[in-house]
Amino acid sequence: MFQSCVTATVSSNFRVSACDCLAHRFGNAADRPERVPVYPSDMTDAEWAVVRDAMPVPAWLEGRGGQPGGYCHRVMLDAIRYVTDNGIKWRSMPADFPAWDRVYAFFRRWREHGLVKEFHDRLRGRAREAEGRDAEPTAAVIDSQSVKGAASVPAATRGYDGGKKINGRRRHVITDCLGLLLMVLVCAADVTDRQAARVMLPRLRARFHKITLVWADGGYTGRLVTGRRRNSSSRCRSSNAAMT
Repeated sequence: MFQSCVTATVSSNFRVSACDCLAHRFGNAADRPERVPVYPSDMTDAEWAVVRDAMPVPAWLEGRGGQPGGYCHRVMLDAIRYVTDNGIKWRSMPADFPAWDRVYAFFRRWREHGLVKEFHDRLRGRAREAEGRDAEPTAAVIDSQSVKGAASVPAATRGYDGGKKINGRRRHVITDCLGLLLMVLVCAADVTDRQAARVMLPRLRARFHKITLVWADGGYTGRLVTGRRRNSSSRCRSSNAAMT
């Protein structure tokens, strides 16, 4: 359910505020001082206008329990974006954001209820529609990249990529033809493209039923391609040509 679906029958604690998030309109966020965006990772008003309508409605606003939101949703998302953009610890969050444990609790609650994935999928669908595409993709691109592991990366989760001469991890990514993320798998760098694809492609097929074509480079040729053609209506096409 989108925020824009909330009806006027819900009692409102609305106060004059520059923010129009649900926690300000119907919760207790208006009791807290407003924050002025100052970081490059902060959403612009145009970005927030898109994000606001794609956010799930909180349980407390639908009468499913819980206390009314006490923190601005826009500020909480800006705080999460700051952590992601700068790669910092939660405890190192700047003082102009809410307390780090409140922001982390907000993020953890979304993650545990699958709302992070749902939110991402909604935004991806809107981005595709803005480009004149259907919300659900019909083709995809799969590739991988090996990254050197830091000293703190445990030996059990790292490996050696003989082709790239890298000791670390490898991220296997599937995107649509616009480059928007569909699926990601992070594993040891010694896991080959074909091994990862055998895990990812069935999941891709189960999640995105309309996909019938997957573009891949030469690292995915061989038994993988033959197997996917035999066991699925999807095609896995190997090509060294750049996608347009």
